[in-house]
Amino acid sequence: MNKHQLKKQIFQKELQIKKLHLHQSSTDFCNQLYNTLILEKAVLKKELENLSKNSLIENIKKKFSPRKKLICDYWRK
Repeated sequence: MNKHQLKKQIFQKELQIKKLHLHQSSTDFCNQLYNTLILEKAVLKKELENLSKNSLIENIKKKFSPRKKLICDYWRK
């Protein structure tokens, strides 16, 4: 998944949570569904965070990793 999809899913979970918040105390089923949505939202946020960290780390590795010299590099000026 990319960042845009994760953000969209997080937003959808937030909307569902807001709708269920009104019915949270009415039944056990609503309470369980509410708790499940909270957990799913947390998992999606963690995935988004990890995705952001990984891309940052990869960019740093690319910049500072020693570049292998190619044959064509010897003829460049």
